[in-house]
Amino acid sequence: MTPTLVTGDLLEQPVEVIVNAWNRNIIPWWLLIPAGVAGAIRRQAGTAPFKELAKTGPLPLGAARLTGAGRLPFKGIIHVAGISMWWVSSERSIRDSTRNALRVAQAAGIASLAYPIIGGGTGGTQVGRALDWMLQELEPLDSPVDVTIVSFAGRA
Repeated sequence: MTPTLVTGDLLEQPVEVIVNAWNRNIIPWWLLIPAGVAGAIRRQAGTAPFKELAKTGPLPLGAARLTGAGRLPFKGIIHVAGISMWWVSSERSIRDSTRNALRVAQAAGIASLAYPIIGGGTGGTQVGRALDWMLQELEPLDSPVDVTIVSFAGRA
């Protein structure tokens, strides 16, 4: 599969579902001040997706879970544990999150999905390296889901 690469705002993509590069969901959402993608989602979606996610318990590193989209105009949000409880991303967490988000989208019958660059930025991995790992992970997969990867503010 070859995803479409765009520069822009994840929350403005014409897709059914977006991916939230979240954490392991161990610390209660209301104790966190989300930054990056999660912060933007929380500001625009409200707290409903995070309350829904909290009910599912901790996420294993690299896991993915689908919730509603709150006030956002999407069918849902796939939250991935792209960073560890120490707030650090790794090649494994980025690759697993990328693959598992696509699996969740396929299982839910989602037609289109937009990812941020998982682990770049708040996760501490260089954006270009994180993007390379995501592309390498998606390349051998065959999926009916139309995938977009969004680089924020021209970072790639």
